[in-house]
Amino acid sequence: MRIAVLGSGAGGTAVAFDCASHGHEVRLFDFPRFAENIAAIAEVGTIVADGDIAGSAPVAYAGHDIGEALDGADLVYAVGPAYSTEPFGDAVRGRLTAGQTVIVSPSSCGGALAFRRAAQLGRGRDAVRLAETSTLPYAVRLVKPGSIRVFLKLRAGNLLAALPGSETAAVLESIADVYPGIEPARNVLQTSLQNANPVIHPAVTLANAARIEGTGGDFLFYEEGVTDSVGRLIAALDGERIAIGRALGLDIRPDPEMGVRQGYMQEANYGAGYREAPGFRGIGAQPALDHRYLNEDVGYGLVFMARLGDQVGVATPMMDAVIRLASVLMAHDYAAEARRTPETLGISALGPDELEKRLG
Repeated sequence: MRIAVLGSGAGGTAVAFDCASHGHEVRLFDFPRFAENIAAIAEVGTIVADGDIAGSAPVAYAGHDIGEALDGADLVYAVGPAYSTEPFGDAVRGRLTAGQTVIVSPSSCGGALAFRRAAQLGRGRDAVRLAETSTLPYAVRLVKPGSIRVFLKLRAGNLLAALPGSETAAVLESIADVYPGIEPARNVLQTSLQNANPVIHPAVTLANAARIEGTGGDFLFYEEGVTDSVGRLIAALDGERIAIGRALGLDIRPDPEMGVRQGYMQEANYGAGYREAPGFRGIGAQPALDHRYLNEDVGYGLVFMARLGDQVGVATPMMDAVIRLASVLMAHDYAAEARRTPETLGISALGPDELEKRLG
C-alpha cells in the first residue's frame, strides 16, 4: 500500500516508521517551517526508532510538496496537534480522490469533522473515506530529527471511528496489519471524548504553574507533578467528560481505567496511577506555560467539551473554571477564541438523536 503521512513531529515520524516497517511505501509531508525534521529524513532516506518498536525503515519521499506526497496514496494519515488539523485539510483541498482514506490521529476533539470542513470533502459512497483515532498509537519523543524513542506502542485502548460510522469496519480492516489493536468506536464523538489529554495536561500544568516558570520545567511532569490533590482535580474534570458522553449515549471510560488497558498505567486511580505509570516514566514537564498542554488542550479540547456539554444539557463547572484560570494565566481568552467548538464544526444545532443519525 502507498501511504502518505502528513506531519513530521514525533507522532508523524512514528507512524511513518511503523508503516514502512510493515512493507508499505511511505511518503512524508510537512510544511516548510518544519524543514529540519524533513531535511534530516530526506538526506538519508530512512527513519530510525528505538524502544518498543525499533530499527531503521525506508521513506520513499520526505518533503514539502503535498502533491508528491499524495501521489497515488491509498491511505493518508494526518498526524499532529489539534492546531495542525485545519492546515493539513487546507493543504489537501482539491487533491484527494474517491477511494482514498484519511485518518486524523489523534482526533484532539472533532478532528475528522474539522478536517472535512477544511478540505471541503463531500459525503456519500463516492466520497473520500475519513476517520479519526481517540489517541496517538504511541508514547513517543523525537530524539533528534529523523530519530525517535518509542516508549510504548498501544496494543489496546485506542479507538477509531469513521465519518460516517458505517465505514469504521472497512477502515479498521485496511490498517489491521500495522494497528491490529485499534478498536471500533460508535462515532467520532466517542473518539473525541475518549481523548483524555484535555482532562490531564491542563490540570497538572495549572497546579504546577509556578514550578514550571521557576524551573523551566526541570521536574518530571507525572512522577512529581501529580500529587493526590492534583489527581482529585483530574478526576473532577474526568467526571464531567464522562457525563457528557453519557448524555450522548456513549460509554466514555475513566482515564485511569483506559490507561491500564493501553499499557501506560498499572493502577486505575487518579493519584499513584499516574505517578507510578511505566508509560509516563521519565517524561519531563514543558519548559514554559506557553505550550500545547494549555494552547491545545484548553483552547481546542476543554472549550470543545464544555460547549458540547452546554449543547446536551450537562453542566461543566470544573472545565469552565480551568478554562478561565488558564485564560488568566496566559492573558489569552480561550473561550472567546472558540478555536474548536460544535459551532465551528457545524453540529451545534443537533440534539443527541440527531447527532447519532448525522455521525453514524
